Amino acid sequence: MPEPMYSNENLTGPSVADRGSEAVSQARNKVAEFGSAAADKIDQSRGSAASGLEDAASAVHQRADSLPGGPRVANLAHNAADRLNDTAEYVRGHDVNSMMTDIERLVKQNPGPALLFAAAVGFLVGRSLTRD
Repeated sequence: MPEPMYSNENLTGPSVADRGSEAVSQARNKVAEFGSAAADKIDQSRGSAASGLEDAASAVHQRADSLPGGPRVANLAHNAADRLNDTAEYVRGHDVNSMMTDIERLVKQNPGPALLFAAAVGFLVGRSLTRD
């Protein structure tokens, strides 16, 4: 008589579904740990990023009046420098989670421009990776 295809041994151990569920749970935990570690790293570097933005704003302000193009270009440069300072204050004053919440809200309110921006960033990243 042929042996049965399924034995009682398979019925006593964890099922394939249980093992798969456990693997998915472990993977989710690892991803959560990685995300948390990345957020912590970003939070630690917010101060230096804000300082870099402020330094750039200061440099733009210093050179704005000597740019070719007259007062209109100088005014645009000063406005850009002010935006850099505003961004520095925002980065310094918000943690990663609140920034992500703000980005999600912005994307929901403006899906078209957000999609165009994402496409442009993707294109630029792709170009930078394919350059020799």
